[in-house]
Amino acid sequence: MEQRTVGRSGLRVSRIGLATHTWGAHTDTDEAAGQLVAFVDAGGTLVDCSPAYAGGAAQRILADVLGDIVSRDDLVLSGCAGIAPRVLAVADPATGAALPESETPQLTVDASRRALLRQLDRTLLELGTDHLDVWSVAVWDHRTPLDEIAETLESVVRSGKVRYAGVRGFNAWQLASLAARTPVTVAQAPYSLLARGAEADLVPSAQHHGVGLLAASPLAGGILTGKYRNGVPADSRGADESTAAEIAGTLDERASMVVEAVVTAADGLGTSPLAVALAWIRDRPGVSSLIVGARDIGQLTGVLAAEALELPRAIAAALDDVSDRTE
Repeated sequence: MEQRTVGRSGLRVSRIGLATHTWGAHTDTDEAAGQLVAFVDAGGTLVDCSPAYAGGAAQRILADVLGDIVSRDDLVLSGCAGIAPRVLAVADPATGAALPESETPQLTVDASRRALLRQLDRTLLELGTDHLDVWSVAVWDHRTPLDEIAETLESVVRSGKVRYAGVRGFNAWQLASLAARTPVTVAQAPYSLLARGAEADLVPSAQHHGVGLLAASPLAGGILTGKYRNGVPADSRGADESTAAEIAGTLDERASMVVEAVVTAADGLGTSPLAVALAWIRDRPGVSSLIVGARDIGQLTGVLAAEALELPRAIAAALDDVSDRTE
């Protein structure tokens, strides 16, 4: 797998990265181990993790397979802090006892120095490593002074616990504000044929500051694979109660046009719609790597196959046109 330099740094990562957000939710430990081995065998290096994925279960599974299955030195581990799972349980009014069936997972945002460093230390301890290659502030926190966040990032890089600092989910002005205070190497954000908002300001901002972009959700929740053309498969995210609304909200007329264009291109090239969608976003200006998840080894095999596909310029331009929202 081709390795790319991230922004204007010396960091090099595989141009397809392995997301772990399904681990612990739809992917068990054995399946995760198989995915990691297949990914590394294909030349992949970048592995995306978070203490918030699957309520923390994803990171625990990564800890189980790291070292024993794949050497830590073979991976570029990308983690984050600032957002964490929290469970709110409704108590029985008669006894005061918590009712497990009413537990609802929540996410708390806290990018204070105390919270960031606490999460980083826990992540390092859980993963059994002394450093993360990339460590990002997971979300903009308006309650925490930006200078405090910048100083925290600078201190952990200086300490050696983190090699490169980054952000996730920041918009252009937020990235620019932080990058003006401390070196930022990575910006991770949703980016696909169906989500091109980053091109308006985040991509130019990242390029101006020498920041490499990691494209998250490059298949738009699986929509760009064409799986929803004739309904909602029972085993898809669209049939999952926790993600069904998100998928349904994206399945509009424009999405259908884009998907049909992707399918047509795939038919003409003798490949899969998944490969076409990934190849298009992979080669967009400023993109250092794609963050792609898979429920099982079969899905991952399809993702890895996209590495070999180079889209003809005419097809890339046609997909650009059909997905462009510029008026």
